[in-house]
Amino acid sequence: MIHYTIRRFVEMLLTLFIIATATFFLLQAVPGDPLISKVEKLPPNIKAAVYKKYGYDKPVGTRYVKCITGMLRGDFGESIIFPGQTVGTILDTKLPASARLGIQQMVLGMTLGILLGILAAMKRGTWIDYAVISSAVLLISVPSFVFALLLQKWFGGNLGWFPIIGWPKGNDLWFGGWKYTILPTLAGCFGYIAYYSRLLKTSMLDVINQDYVLTAKSKGLSSKRLIAKHIMRNSMIPIVTVLPMSVVMCITGSFFIERVYSIPGVGLYFIQAVQGLDLPIIMADTVLTAAMYLFCVFMSDILYTVIDPRIRLTGGKR
Repeated sequence: MIHYTIRRFVEMLLTLFIIATATFFLLQAVPGDPLISKVEKLPPNIKAAVYKKYGYDKPVGTRYVKCITGMLRGDFGESIIFPGQTVGTILDTKLPASARLGIQQMVLGMTLGILLGILAAMKRGTWIDYAVISSAVLLISVPSFVFALLLQKWFGGNLGWFPIIGWPKGNDLWFGGWKYTILPTLAGCFGYIAYYSRLLKTSMLDVINQDYVLTAKSKGLSSKRLIAKHIMRNSMIPIVTVLPMSVVMCITGSFFIERVYSIPGVGLYFIQAVQGLDLPIIMADTVLTAAMYLFCVFMSDILYTVIDPRIRLTGGKR
């Protein structure tokens, strides 16, 4: 177990280094000059000073070494379109809003999705099963920003039940201002509901037909114990597989939903960074997202052995 953990951790660091390198050179290959809008009306000497400040007066190789060494220290450089702001200041001010929104969306969506998946699997072939699957297909086919606009128009505009823009601030940032979070949370949770309900139903139907489940049922085990002890535990393996991406997406922000509801999160900021070719911020967002995803995958690999005792890391027999 220890050797496997160390090996996976080293592989994670190597993968992150490759992603950072590829991202840097791909960004350098993007047509256009990210500083041109800032310096086009400036005198030549001031223009040269601006290029020197951001390191664009040096060759690509030199900028790459500076970027990687800075990344190892947690410094990705200063924003181009928002002078004076760094990745650290952006995360301090923007990440909490995105994290709260994403966590609420994921928790609500996964909870309802898992419950509906269990219901559809246990009532397979009935109208309940068909209703759940049909709803899941509809929810996953419609983009989240469409739901965001519809909810904003109906419940915020026509009925006036909730604010159509804004987000809690100050002391309410994490545990207050719920009226501002309801519509964005609902708009983003539908995708989770659709995906996890279908995934869990398929996984449960596969497990239900296994011999050990049929044997336990023939011995008179109650439905509740059968589901909890035999079916659910083995059905959760696909959930653990896709969980890392859900966790990363919930933290890094819902780009379009944040735009619709004017939520001051990293998703909205990232869109502005891409539009303005803010290469330091794009680089930082990509690398940090990859780092979180790789770490979640690393943790899910460890969780496999807890959920499914049939998985052995050493290849030995117990």
